[in-house]
Amino acid sequence: MHAAKERMRLRIYLAIFVFVLVSGTIGFMLAEHLSAVDAIYFTIVTIATVGYGDISPVTPLGKTLAVLLIITGVGTFLSTLAAATEVFLSRRDHQLRQRKLQMVMGLFFSEVGCELLRHCAKADKHGAGLAQSLAISGSWAARDFEQAHRGLSDHVFEILHERLDLPSLRTLLQAQGPLLVRLLESPYLLEHERFTDLLIATLHLKEELQHRQHFEDLPDSDLQHLAGDVCRYYRLAAAQWLDYAQRLLIHYPFLYSLAVRANPFVPEANAVVRSV
Repeated sequence: MHAAKERMRLRIYLAIFVFVLVSGTIGFMLAEHLSAVDAIYFTIVTIATVGYGDISPVTPLGKTLAVLLIITGVGTFLSTLAAATEVFLSRRDHQLRQRKLQMVMGLFFSEVGCELLRHCAKADKHGAGLAQSLAISGSWAARDFEQAHRGLSDHVFEILHERLDLPSLRTLLQAQGPLLVRLLESPYLLEHERFTDLLIATLHLKEELQHRQHFEDLPDSDLQHLAGDVCRYYRLAAAQWLDYAQRLLIHYPFLYSLAVRANPFVPEANAVVRSV
């Protein structure tokens, strides 16, 4: 939102600056009988307060116009320059924050996120279809990711609790609990609300599993509840993993290669590089 306001302000200043430039050019052509090139040149020189002295107004109207250009044009020129600089710096800071966020997301998926997704994919009633639509490869382009996102939006996420290895999930999440808390404390999460929701869903699942001493005699209603918590994570993480993979393809091709080989949705995925 802040960046959009900065760009809008820059457009307004540019429009005012162009109006002043055009008005000054036309005014000097009429008042001083200058050619179009000389009028543009003198207008810019006046606005920039350079003052070479090769051209100067001789008529009262031309002198009045020069004074008005100095008063209005200089301020407009400086404001436009300041706004352009602010937009440039803001864009660079945004790109830096996005790269930092990419690192945070990469840490999450490499340490806990992908392993959780593997558990979810095994327990997904319709996992075979999802594995086919998310089988990313080195030849994928933007249109392939768009199609995969459409497939995700149409996918029915249904976790079968009898396929879940709840003790393994609890062990995994307990081991990575401190990491999840540190990730949630990252200031870069302010740039990505959906990833924040994913971390909260992961921590909630961890807490739910910690409150069960054992899973052998849990009633079906409680197993369904835990399956719902797993499904919440699954739905959020699948979309975030796909976004993450697409960014890797653009910025870090070598990491994307590993993501392709270790795809958590493909049961036969293997990170080992084999000759073709």
